[in-house]
Amino acid sequence: MHLKRQKVPKKWPINRKGTKYVIRPNQNLKDGIPILVFLRDMIKIAQNRKEVKKAIHEKNILINGRPVRNEKNSVVLFDKITIVPAKKNYKLNLSEFGKFYSEEIKEEKSYYKIAKIKNKKVLKGKKIQINLSDGRNYFCEIDCKINDSVIIDFKNKKVTKCLPLKENEKVIIFAGKHSGKRGKIIKIKNERKMAEIETKEKKINVLLNQIMVVE
Repeated sequence: MHLKRQKVPKKWPINRKGTKYVIRPNQNLKDGIPILVFLRDMIKIAQNRKEVKKAIHEKNILINGRPVRNEKNSVVLFDKITIVPAKKNYKLNLSEFGKFYSEEIKEEKSYYKIAKIKNKKVLKGKKIQINLSDGRNYFCEIDCKINDSVIIDFKNKKVTKCLPLKENEKVIIFAGKHSGKRGKIIKIKNERKMAEIETKEKKINVLLNQIMVVE
């Protein structure tokens, strides 16, 4: 099933004029972008869907260290994309105008990623499982809370650090009308599930579920 070009999420940095339909991601429509669009329209290493499918079939495209299986697979904020033959690595980032953009990074940075904790569960044996904003689940031995961020090590498949949601921490706003803005937490208003953020322009109030702690 395809998506009408005029109805694609505002985060997608694609021309609103062109073919009537664009590919629909198989998940994370609101917060992600299909790998096909990333490769063809953003970093422009492929001219069409056929070339992307060929690269995927040959396992030349990785997301967070894993081979991509389908051109509809979704890339979400801070995912790391590797182009194996070219030995190039990219990060999906969010501009201050709320648009996705690709950022070329060094190989050593492609093994790590920041994600937000959306939920926590205590499993058998008192193991703590955290559910992350990118859809992944990890066992975590580090003391973290919902709405904190974590740094994931893809090579060792584990959480290496917790970035707590607290005053003076840096954040990015990834949803809502202030999407793409970055700043520092001035005050957390737990009763309203909001935080006061100081951006370079002004102070704003943002819902906790719309911000992610970053380094």
